Amino acid sequence: MRNSLYLKKYVQMHPDNKMGWYLLGKEYEKEGQLGKANYCFNRSGGIYEAFETSKMPSDIWKEYEQRLLQQAEERERRSVRLRRLLVAVMVLLLALVPSVDAPSRHRKAQEAPAVHRPDPAAGKERAQADPQGGGKEPVTEKGAVMFTAVKEGGLEKGVTPIAPGPLAHPKLLGSRLAVLEMKKQGNWLAWKRRLPVGYTLENKGSGAVAYQSYDPKTCSCRPEDGDKLAKAASAWTEKQEELALLSSAIRAYQSQTGQYPKKLEDLVRPFPDNWISGTTEGMKEAFLPLVQRARAEAAGQKQDSSDAEKGGGAARKGPFADTWGGGPYFDDPLTILVDKQNHRLAVVSGNVMLRNYKVGLGGERTPEGRFAITDKVMNPNGRDDGEFGSRGMQLSDTNYAIHGTNEPDSVGKDESQGCIRMSRADAEELFDLVPMGTPVIISKGGLPDDLLAPQEKFRTKREQDQTNPRKTYHWL
Repeated sequence: MRNSLYLKKYVQMHPDNKMGWYLLGKEYEKEGQLGKANYCFNRSGGIYEAFETSKMPSDIWKEYEQRLLQQAEERERRSVRLRRLLVAVMVLLLALVPSVDAPSRHRKAQEAPAVHRPDPAAGKERAQADPQGGGKEPVTEKGAVMFTAVKEGGLEKGVTPIAPGPLAHPKLLGSRLAVLEMKKQGNWLAWKRRLPVGYTLENKGSGAVAYQSYDPKTCSCRPEDGDKLAKAASAWTEKQEELALLSSAIRAYQSQTGQYPKKLEDLVRPFPDNWISGTTEGMKEAFLPLVQRARAEAAGQKQDSSDAEKGGGAARKGPFADTWGGGPYFDDPLTILVDKQNHRLAVVSGNVMLRNYKVGLGGERTPEGRFAITDKVMNPNGRDDGEFGSRGMQLSDTNYAIHGTNEPDSVGKDESQGCIRMSRADAEELFDLVPMGTPVIISKGGLPDDLLAPQEKFRTKREQDQTNPRKTYHWL
């Protein structure tokens, strides 16, 4: 993973270096991310064919790879030193401000990081986009804020194809980019509903970018818009969970039926066609754009840096206008991982972990392998307090399922006959969070012990009948 991060930085700085793209593709291939590997191999052109079909000793290209990594590491060290120097200078300037007899100038410096500003070209205050959606169409305009999330202390989230960096291409910022930070948990980045704002980058024009830290560990400053920005960030993270659900459902529907849904209602039908449990206002707005993106990706169409540059780093309007890169944050479909060793069930997208629940299992009676959610049932066998609780999600054509339980003390233990038991609250959130068709991979190890289950659960507005009174389930 470390090598791939450095190689990504290298090809970002040298997009015409075909060997760099080839080596990055090999790293993705080793990590099992074949879609990203193929994208990189396509960018590498004839290099891929030359190395894959030749009998050239592997140590030759490994030596070349090592040189690239050393160069990237050196750039990273220089970048870290530069950022630290920048923070030190900012702290020093802030320390000197009170001694300057210029109240109006000090006030202007405090107001500089404000989230929304009037647009001089329009000559009037522009309307602020409703952070909850409200059916309004967000627009990337002067004073608006875009968001992204990265590993704590980094600039790359590591789950999307290479994109131009905001510092290398400041005009892609549009106006202002707020960077949220995720902590590392084992091999995963931990997603939370309330991710802290690490810093903002603001386009000041003429290629200048203003950096403002919001991390009290690196800056003693307290930006006036901190609370306001945190609230907007929370709304953004909630919206990205909705888009991840909807995007995964569209792909699963196409994979199963061979066609894309024509309208959102195609995904929200009564059992057994309840691909998703319900909708939100944000999902209604994003449905058609997400279908269009899915079609484009299936046709092999990828947004490159020139497209992003024309769009100001994001779509100028629509459901993705508030996200760096011009699309939903989560690129990879949602997947469920079950760790029999640690009694954990996680929902992941790429290397980002959205949830990590405690579950009950059946020890060796719980099968290992790859499955998919084929039935999503509310109140299995006509009850919400029976042995399967209020929600059940069957795993492929088997007698195993993920479900609730009327024995909550068994969660975290090996007391089932093979099924995966969850607490009522967790089972109901998972039912809403993942669509039918979601892959489920059961194995031993791989998930951290730290739980990742927010008190404020993910919920959709359910309207269709999702019970199945015609069948008696005999899950194990």
